[in-house]
Formats: sequence, C-alpha cells, structure tokens
Amino acid sequence: MKNGKVTLLSAGPGALDLLTMRAARVLGEADVLLVDDLANPEIATLAPQARVIAVGKRGGCRSTPQAFIERMMCRFAKRGAHVVRVKGGDALMFGRAGEEMTALRRAGVPVEIVNGISSAFAAAAGLGMSLTHRDHCAGVTFVTAHRQDGSAPNWAALAAAGTTLAIYMGLHRVEELSATLLSHLDAGTPAGAVQWAGTPQERRMVTTLGQLAADVRAQGFASPTILLVGGAVGEASVAMGGMGVMGGVVEEVVARAA
Repeated sequence: MKNGKVTLLSAGPGALDLLTMRAARVLGEADVLLVDDLANPEIATLAPQARVIAVGKRGGCRSTPQAFIERMMCRFAKRGAHVVRVKGGDALMFGRAGEEMTALRRAGVPVEIVNGISSAFAAAAGLGMSLTHRDHCAGVTFVTAHRQDGSAPNWAALAAAGTTLAIYMGLHRVEELSATLLSHLDAGTPAGAVQWAGTPQERRMVTTLGQLAADVRAQGFASPTILLVGGAVGEASVAMGGMGVMGGVVEEVVARAA
C-alpha cells in the first residue's frame, strides 16, 4: 500500500484560471478531494479520479464540524490516499490551516501546502488598486472581524497602524467595526467592498468609511465580502471611470470569464 498524505490546496478566489500550475498538478494526483464551501465546485473537473466530498464551513450556516474534517483527513491518508483539502483563497489565510496541520502532524500524517491567491488580492485587483502605496500607507493588514470567542480585534490599534485594512468576514459586523474605526480615522477615509471577488458574480463598490455600513446595506452586499479601508483605496476611483470616492458610492457589477 502506498503512503498517504494530505495537501492543503489553495483554490484561489474562484476562477479556475487563477489556480497555480502546481495546484492543477496536485489536483490531477488526488485520490480524495475535501472541498471547502467557498471553492469553485468546478475544481473537481481537474481531479477526474478523485472521490469528492463537500466539507462546507460558512459563518452563520450549518457547517461541517472541524474535528470531523480533521478525522476524515487522517483516516483517508492512513489508508494510503492522497487527500487534497481544497480551500478557497489561500489555505494559510483564515482557513484553519494551522489547526489542521497540528492534527495531521500529531497523527503522523505528512502534510504539504500549495499556496494561492487570497480574496483580498482578488478584491484589490477588481477595484484596480494596490494594497500598498507609497503615497498612502506603509503596508497592509489582513484581519478577520470574526474571532472564535466572539470578541472583536483591536480596531483602535489597527487604525493607528496606518496600513490598508483588508477585512475578512466583516460584513455582519460592519456597523460596529465602522463606528470603532471612525473614532480614530476620518469619515472621508476611502473604503471599498467586494463581494465574490475574482468570480463571475463579483460586485464591487467604492465609498468612504463614514458611509461604508450604510452603503453596503443599501446595495445588498452579502457574504462573502471583503472590506478594504485606507488611503490606497482612493486610487480605485481612477480605475472606475475617474469617479472620486468623495462623490458618493460607485458600484459596478462585472462579469468575468470563469
């Protein structure tokens, strides 16, 4: 019997042509695919010999328990299978990869990682902006608004850092996080929202921090949505027809080739 292993594979934001060549090769070698709910289900076409199992995990929805996923990976791998755990975006960004690597290593199961494009990068690309910009910020901070214990990040410290804030899983708490950030940032600070970044269903909007919560609600943005806050977001107006963020909301629905 061959030796089994697990690959934590980054499926990117959705479009199959954003997968890396390494990801495509690994998918072709897979015996079992455990597919995350945010991954493009068509990714299974690249793994014709694999058994495909959906293991969705979405905030506020019925999800596959994490402990069950970890046991399943270990069980299949110990039987000699090459298990590919397909994660949306990049596997190492808010995808519980750390927990899974710990469980696999404790079980003596080899694990490797295939990197990919996280949704914040796809969101910035969709808006035509850079996450870093010498005229606006010294870096970018990736942060989740959804912590396991229900507590919020230190928004005051994040605002003070002077970086572009790329906020994951923040839509359900957009009023709270906007109010806290407004205690430390000007209401006119550029802000953006991108739903289903990097997919044919992508929707994007540029506004200001002061209007962010109201605008995403008014425009019907839903999960999954990336929120971007900071001076660099103001550069997105150039890519969106020259319309400035100070002039109000700019929303654009785009259709991309899958």
